[in-house]
Amino acid sequence: MRSALSKAEIEASIASRFGDAFKIHEKATPETVSSGIAEVDSLSGGIPRGAITEISGPRSSGRTSLLYSALAYATTHDEICALIDTNDTFAPASAAAAGIDFERLLWIRCAANLEHAFKATDLLLHAGGFGLVILDIGDVAGKEARRIISSWWYRLRRTIENRPTAIVVISEEACTRSCAAVT
Repeated sequence: MRSALSKAEIEASIASRFGDAFKIHEKATPETVSSGIAEVDSLSGGIPRGAITEISGPRSSGRTSLLYSALAYATTHDEICALIDTNDTFAPASAAAAGIDFERLLWIRCAANLEHAFKATDLLLHAGGFGLVILDIGDVAGKEARRIISSWWYRLRRTIENRPTAIVVISEEACTRSCAAVT
């Protein structure tokens, strides 16, 4: 009786039981939405669909300009977009000057209620049909943003991970944490 098995025999035995579960699969390049700024897209590859992208920075850092640029590009390229405006800071006049097509934009105002903003975002993502969803919590105090429970980020990520929707979170400080598989 043979007591030693060859490596090939062991691999064949495991493969017959588990199929390709132990094979290394190459990740496909995610489909993206353009930010509307060629330089940003060349550095980042764009805004990936099926993932949470966080843009954080203090006031006057350009995060709102990037938001308007992404919305302008998406709405003029046949994407239906949604903006969840937590603190009612969206300026329609500035948005129109940036070239945003308001016929393709759903604007939700939340009157500084962070819980309503997350519930609205969750409902929109579950409803589907949006190419780009932006959650603007940029004017929420850093202390309050850090208190957002991790389960909200997990829930948002799981909702969109296999859908053609890109979600962008605009914040003053990074708050989505690694649990949200942030890009």
